[in-house]
Amino acid sequence: MDDLLRALPQKAKDKKKEHKAFLEKLKKKKPKKLDVIMKDTHESVFEEIDCLKCGNCCKTTGPLLIQKDIERIAKFLRLKPQQFIAKYLKIDEDQDYVFQSMPCPFLGEDNYCSIYEVRPRACKEFPHTDRKNFYQINQLTLENVKICPAVYEILEEIQKRISL
Repeated sequence: MDDLLRALPQKAKDKKKEHKAFLEKLKKKKPKKLDVIMKDTHESVFEEIDCLKCGNCCKTTGPLLIQKDIERIAKFLRLKPQQFIAKYLKIDEDQDYVFQSMPCPFLGEDNYCSIYEVRPRACKEFPHTDRKNFYQINQLTLENVKICPAVYEILEEIQKRISL
């Protein structure tokens, strides 16, 4: 997995134009069964890629935390929301709450999340490749392909499965 993660940024860079063009075509000419194809491809790729052997998303990319996330996690940690904010969060340039530092403070050495049951919604939904209307998040997908080897593989696979 380490070799794959080291190679991923360059692989993503090398394929960026191709992936971007494909995603733009996908948005313009959405196949009827795109959601089914995406779900199937997502599931098959994640049968091969184990997030616990990677954890790159948790090591490099902080999620946005919404108020419900903050309240849920604070309660789980037996903190008041303001205590949780003061201890773990900062406001970024877009005025969103994010973790003060990365890797995620809740990521263990074994890549397990100590707050997994109450993790932020953005973490729960990452890498967003099994969502409905996938074609609507092209820019996010192009960013995630640099971080997540599964997203790279999913894009490669759907390009084979969908001819535009």
